[in-house]
Amino acid sequence: MGLTSRALECATALAALVCVGLTVWAWPRLARRGPGAVLGRLGVIAATQCAILTACAVAVNADFEFYGSWDELLGRVSTAPAHLADPGGTGVYAARGGLVEPAGPQGLDRVRGLPAGPPAKVGRVESVRIIGRRTRAIDPAFVYLPPQYFQRQYHRQRFPVIVAMSGYPGGIMNLAQFLHVPQTADRLERSGGLQPTVVVMVRPTIAPPRDTECVDVPGGPRAETFFTKDLPEALKSAYRVGHDPSAWGALGYSSGGSCALQLALRDPKVYTSAASLSGDYRIDDDLTTGSLFGGGPDAGRLQERHDLVWRLGHLPVPRVSVLVASSRQGEKDYGATLRFLKAVRPPMTSARIILPRGSHHFTTWLREIGPAMQWMGRQLTFPQDTTPPPKPRRTARAASPGAGRVVAR
Repeated sequence: MGLTSRALECATALAALVCVGLTVWAWPRLARRGPGAVLGRLGVIAATQCAILTACAVAVNADFEFYGSWDELLGRVSTAPAHLADPGGTGVYAARGGLVEPAGPQGLDRVRGLPAGPPAKVGRVESVRIIGRRTRAIDPAFVYLPPQYFQRQYHRQRFPVIVAMSGYPGGIMNLAQFLHVPQTADRLERSGGLQPTVVVMVRPTIAPPRDTECVDVPGGPRAETFFTKDLPEALKSAYRVGHDPSAWGALGYSSGGSCALQLALRDPKVYTSAASLSGDYRIDDDLTTGSLFGGGPDAGRLQERHDLVWRLGHLPVPRVSVLVASSRQGEKDYGATLRFLKAVRPPMTSARIILPRGSHHFTTWLREIGPAMQWMGRQLTFPQDTTPPPKPRRTARAASPGAGRVVAR
């Protein structure tokens, strides 16, 4: 029974209800005096509370994906790269480096509207884990592969990539179940609103439950290194995706949108476009992040360089494209969004989605995700390049008088 499975949710909820019922039934029998009765009352109270808290914890974890498996919860996570095979013979995985390995459903089996059928006709969504070679971080991910990825006429072409990031404390399930990222990509590609694109769904933290905010924490988790070096390296080793930055973009909502902007402005040689739905424009410490910039004399300077408006005013402006989304009413970042847009100058370009009203919620982001993905699709190049054709194999014929020719077959 998986940690994020519906069966476990139902089992823990049923156990909590049974404990409540037994407590009501047994309470009159424990209402007498004496050490035994007192211990009995304390026991049923403790058992009932534990059952209720366990049911709540399982339900919250299933929604937000803090831990994807029992091993991850218990700290028994393998850090050794695994050899990856593709039993279906589709060539989806390349075993070089073993930096992408298949995972259990991770909740994907509960998501409605995913492609169902032959991959060459409907595409496919895969559940994987991405291993950081430098950071040693292991991050769960869903990977959407468009139908063209499996079609013969595209077998030598590399595809553009959208790295879609959830908010905090949300996990990859939120991107598929509530934001409908793979479903939207499939719908847009079928209608011609999005070129064939690989969409990789990840969470913005690499050290849950801590919110790492895509920052390389001094002496701590190196989230920026993971997203700018480990993640692209792993995906390029396992999938036919573009090797040039012009094929890479980052998209996210809430803190995932903040990360998308940070990655594009700080690392434009990796991501050349970013779309942020209700993101922030600077990173500050709070209870969920802890100290992201250390406590030494360089802490203030490090934090300042994660203030995007400050960067645009004091550092060379990168050649990237950004889209930001906010609402005039209901979003507290509206004023900051306008200040950020005002700070943008060439060679950087910007676009915006400003709703009259909208809250910091999926009801708002669902209205924005389609236009945001269409916009990003226009920024990314496809086909970015092609994989080299296989080299002819050459073998020598058996030696014979006057014959030493080498022929290709």
